[in-house]
Amino acid sequence: MNVNKFLGIAAIALLSNQAFASAVVVNQGLLEQEVLAAQQGWCAALVDISKTHEDEGQAAAKDLAKQVIDAAYGYQMGGVLFKPTLTVKPQTFRPTSEGALSYFVGGNESFPSDSGFALKGWQKCEVDNNAVFIAGDSASTIGKVHFTAKDGSVTSVDKTWGFVKDDAGDVRIVLHHSSLEFQG
Repeated sequence: MNVNKFLGIAAIALLSNQAFASAVVVNQGLLEQEVLAAQQGWCAALVDISKTHEDEGQAAAKDLAKQVIDAAYGYQMGGVLFKPTLTVKPQTFRPTSEGALSYFVGGNESFPSDSGFALKGWQKCEVDNNAVFIAGDSASTIGKVHFTAKDGSVTSVDKTWGFVKDDAGDVRIVLHHSSLEFQG
């Protein structure tokens, strides 16, 4: 008997069992439009945090940043593979939401080198993907993100993101690697 056919018959037998009658199968496949929307949402949130800091101060910016991190990243699913642009060892990586929040808004004694990347007065943020790879329920992107400051200067970083959908079907960032362009 063909193994695939056997497995298919076994799966049908299991699903027909009353003990498994309440099983729900959800397709969590990602669409490119969802990935692009998540990237644009991240950029818009970064600019919003900067504006909130300017208009209402660090505490309000921190509150907004926490909401953004909770909504955009997958920390509730486990450690996020986050390597921010301007971090140094021993705190180069930020697998916890506390570390991510400190990177974005600073003010955490546990992360003394953080000055708050999102508080730098960013006026504009643009994603320039080089490639998007989608495999069912996960997606990866690589490219540039361009940040425009108040004075019009632009800082570009190399950015890699990994996305999945959580159990509710929300797109979450589970990998975020950022580095300054090589200046050889």
